[in-house]
Parts: sequence; C-alpha cells; structure tokens
Amino acid sequence: MVDVFGGGLSRRRFAGATGAVAGAVVLGPMGAVAPASAAVPAPAGTWKDRRSANGWPVLTEANEYDIEGSGQSVRLADGDASVLLLHVARRFHYEIDQLRRGDVHGHRTPGTFQARYESNHLSGTAIAIRPEAYPVGVKGGLYPQELVIVRDILTELDGTVRWGGDFATPKESHFEIAVRSGHPKLKGVARKIRGWNDTPGEGAGSTDAFDARRRAKARAFALRIAG
Repeated sequence: MVDVFGGGLSRRRFAGATGAVAGAVVLGPMGAVAPASAAVPAPAGTWKDRRSANGWPVLTEANEYDIEGSGQSVRLADGDASVLLLHVARRFHYEIDQLRRGDVHGHRTPGTFQARYESNHLSGTAIAIRPEAYPVGVKGGLYPQELVIVRDILTELDGTVRWGGDFATPKESHFEIAVRSGHPKLKGVARKIRGWNDTPGEGAGSTDAFDARRRAKARAFALRIAG
C-alpha cells in the first residue's frame, strides 16, 4: 500500500524521544511534506472525499456491534466488512489480550487524521485496537508471539484485511478492509467466518496460531503480500 508518510519509528525509540526525530517525515496541511519536529506526526488535515481511501462510501453513522466474549462493542459498516473486522477484534481479545472499554475504535465522523489510511474509519471499514498504545509512525510495539497471531489472522482473512504494521508509515493498532464492497473474495471470506461463528468449536478462540503448519502458511502469505 502506498501512503503519504515515509518510514517508521520503533516504539522503543518513540518512548524515549523528547525532541526532533532524525529522518522522520510528516505531512503538513493537506499534503505539504516537512521534517518532523516531534515524535508523533502532526495531523494531516480533514478528509473531503465521499469515499474513504479504500474506496468505501463515507457514512454519517454506523451500527454498533458487540465483540463476542469481551463485553465491548464497536461501530462498523454493515455486512461483510463488519464480519471480518469483528473477527480480528475477537481473535485479539481471545489470543493477545483482553479488550477493555475504549480499546477498539471503529467508525468516526470527519475530523483531522495523521495518515491517509485513517480515513477508512469514516466508512466504518477500519478498526484501531488500542491506538494510543500503537500510534501512527511507531513500529515494534508487539511482542514476537503477538506478531505470530496477527500474521495468522491476516492469512486466515486471505488479503481481505490489511494491517497497519505493514504500511510505509506504520500503525500497528490499525486493521482495514482491503477490497471494494461486493468483491467476490470479501464475500467468500465473510461466508467462511459466518460458518465458523455458527459452528461450536470453530473460528476465534479455537485456533492455534503456533501450529507448525499454520505458521508456515502465514510466513508464505506474508512473503507473498510483501512482494
């Protein structure tokens, strides 16, 4: 994915930064590129288009969905998009860490953003899980075992969801729908997840991301999307 920032800042470096960050780049008002003067990129501006960066229509409001097992909820676009993003949130809750109030951000109304891909929240086709802990421009916030689970989730979703940790300007809390509404792959993966949701012992909470075969498949998938 091409985005408007260059490079990433490791979370460890981010935590200790108190002044300018050498080599980092931020986006000024609506497109001007300038050297960074702080660890966190400045807001880029407001989103003017009727569609978000991934091509989905901007929504004035979105329905609220429960995240199974967590007691938490998130506002998302209806249909297949919500099925995929709720699956991401459920697996995070079951396999990485328990979700707490305010951890998951979904649909939002227009406002400033730091990276172009954040506009996908306007269409309800992106979630950010603990964005304060994993902000724009920061990389290296997840432990190796957590990365194994993230890679397994992405492989399971077969390219229909992108992870912000893979972007040129990273945001490891960010997950977004990667294909257009009505895309056959979107429908197929959502159908698979719905089947798991309707079958006891399947889907989120029942998988082993550390199974050797799953890990090999995830490594191969990661190499394929990186190429």
